[in-house]
Amino acid sequence: MKILSTRLSARALASAALALCAFAATAQPFPSKPVTLVVPFAPGASADGIARIVGRELSTALGQPVVVDNKPGGGGATGLIGVAKSAPDGYTIGMGATGAIVVNPNLPDAAPLKPQEQLAPVAKVADIPLVLVAGAKTGLRDLRGFIEKARATPEGTSYGTTGQYTAQHLAGELLASMAKLKLVAVPYRGSGPAVTDLLGGQLPVAVVDLTSAYPHIKSGALVALGVTSATRSAVAPEIPTLAEGGVPGYSATAWMGLFAPAKAPPEAIEKLAGAIQAVVARPEVQSQIVGLAAEPRYLGPAGFKSFIHAESDKWAGVIASIPAPQK
Repeated sequence: MKILSTRLSARALASAALALCAFAATAQPFPSKPVTLVVPFAPGASADGIARIVGRELSTALGQPVVVDNKPGGGGATGLIGVAKSAPDGYTIGMGATGAIVVNPNLPDAAPLKPQEQLAPVAKVADIPLVLVAGAKTGLRDLRGFIEKARATPEGTSYGTTGQYTAQHLAGELLASMAKLKLVAVPYRGSGPAVTDLLGGQLPVAVVDLTSAYPHIKSGALVALGVTSATRSAVAPEIPTLAEGGVPGYSATAWMGLFAPAKAPPEAIEKLAGAIQAVVARPEVQSQIVGLAAEPRYLGPAGFKSFIHAESDKWAGVIASIPAPQK
C-alpha cells in the first residue's frame, strides 16, 4: 500500500507540475508572440504608409514582430469588422480612421460596425491635414474674401469634395453651417481630380487633402484659404487655420488611430498604448509621418475614447443637416 501511495503521490505531483507549466505558458507577459496590425486600406495609400511606419517601430518597442495585413473595403470598415470579431487578446489590432469610426455609424446605410461598442480605442496616432483651396483664376486671396463672395451668391457656391460624407465633404458642410453660407458639394473620386478641375478653372474652391494641393499652392497655381484643423499644420505652417481666417472655433480634422477588440485585456491595451506613445514621440518617426503630409498626434486610451465620442456627436449633427442625396 505504501508503494502504491508513493506512486499516486508522484503522479499527482507530475500532474500538478504539468498544470503549472501550462498555466505559466498561458500567463506569459504580453506580448509573447507576433501582433497583427490590420490596415483597412489598400497598400500604397498614405494611411497604409503611416501604419507601416508605426508597425515597424512598434515591433522594436514590443520586442515582437508586428505583421501588417491590408484588408481594404467598406470605406475602412471591412478590416475593422474583422478586428472586432478576432480573439480579444491584444494580438490583433487595427488602424481606424475618421470615416469608419465616427462618420459611417451615423449614416442611414451604415456598415454593420458599431465602433464604440465593438472596438477598444488604443491610441490616436495622427491627424490628416485638409485645406480649403481656391483656383488662382477666382481672384480669391483669403477666407474672408471667400465668405463675402459666397454670401453674395444666393444660388450657392460650388466646392469640390472627395465624395459624399467623406471628411472633406463634412468639413465643407461644417464651414457652411458655422459661417452661414450656402455651399453646394461637388463629389469627385479623390482629391487629385478635384485639384485638376481647380487648376483648369472648372471649379472655384475645394476641400482636399494637403498632400494633393500643396505643390500647386507653393507654385501659386492654387490659393490656400485655410487648413481645417484647430492649429496650423507642421507640413505648411504658413497657411492659417479657418478659425484664424474668420470662423472662430472651427475645427474639422481627418485622423487615424489604433483599435483592439472591445474585450481585449486592459493590460494589453496599456502596453500597446505606452509603446505607441514612445514610438510617436521619436523625432525620426515624426519626420517620417510629416513626410506623408500627416501630423503626429498621440492620445492614450482614455483621451482617445473621449475624443471619439465628441467627434461622433459633432458629425452626427452635421450629417443630420445634410439633405439626402438624390437617387
